Amino acid sequence: MTYSAATNRYESMHYRRVGRSGLKLPAISLGLWHNFGDDKRFDEQRAILRRAFDLGVNHFDLANNYGPPDGSAEKNFGRHLQDDFKPYRDELVISTKAGHYMWPGPNGEWGSRKYLISSLDQSLQRMGLDYVDIFYSHRPDPETPMEETMGALDYAVRSGKALYAGISSYTPEQTLEAARILKDLGTPLLIHQPSYSMLNRWTENGSPNLYEALDQVGAGSIAFSPLAQGLLTDRYLVGIPADSRAAKQRFLSKSALTEDKLDRVRGLNRIAAGRGQSLAQMAIAWILRDQPEGSPVTSALVGASSVKQLEDTLSAINNLAFTGEELTAIDEFAAEPDITQANKPVNVLSIATHS
Repeated sequence: MTYSAATNRYESMHYRRVGRSGLKLPAISLGLWHNFGDDKRFDEQRAILRRAFDLGVNHFDLANNYGPPDGSAEKNFGRHLQDDFKPYRDELVISTKAGHYMWPGPNGEWGSRKYLISSLDQSLQRMGLDYVDIFYSHRPDPETPMEETMGALDYAVRSGKALYAGISSYTPEQTLEAARILKDLGTPLLIHQPSYSMLNRWTENGSPNLYEALDQVGAGSIAFSPLAQGLLTDRYLVGIPADSRAAKQRFLSKSALTEDKLDRVRGLNRIAAGRGQSLAQMAIAWILRDQPEGSPVTSALVGASSVKQLEDTLSAINNLAFTGEELTAIDEFAAEPDITQANKPVNVLSIATHS
């Protein structure tokens, strides 16, 4: 059946300006890290994407290595674009990233100009696009000069292959340096994509912390892993399910989930229940929470394995207000910063292979 987007698709979603740019993103964006590779039925992918757009989610986030296998998420998304979303291309914000391993040899990953531009060309070909809206350096390169990596992002924008430049998993100091180089080149830094959740709050640490650095340079942020790789859901309330990421040791360490830490998750779940939200909904709402100075987070990046999960997650925007007592209680339960094995860019060599 030919897809026709809902006429009221922009009525329920909230939109936030990205830093000091003119671009706005939905408060919740859809990431295609999981569930859009070749291991997911194409019709199920289609249903999720259609429903997301009908509910005002007009930002879809990808990377060259999303799958499995690598590249398949972009290839499948390209088919969905051609089949369903081609008439709506100007409404969509489509982002992709490059930085992790993609092909053999010394130039198949990290941040060289050779790798980044080659990867972007491949991404555009897989998706059938002339340009992406945001192109990210997926992770800082400990060996390539920052000038070369940022120069590649500048070239991507100047060539028309991308409209904006972004970075992911850079420290505050690296962020300031990247923004300075890009500014000198004439291409401002639009956005940073860090890992951030109630249980992974490295972005709040340091002087300046990441959000202070982004405010200084006028860039926005979009948080990935706001559910701490599924820990901030109902999946672990009664233990570790056999089919969970923790049980399979995929992006979440089973050994790190002690009974004490699971008790903390249960405590957070009780706070969520008192708010009339699921734990996942509260986790998203906390990322986007109302603050006197305004939220430092432009958008929360979520995944979805079903339409129902997507709808449940998006309903988080219906209650973004927290009392002081709730925030204090959340801080008490989420006191341990190492409860997850999510990205903490203290040492770039320890950064996880995906985001």
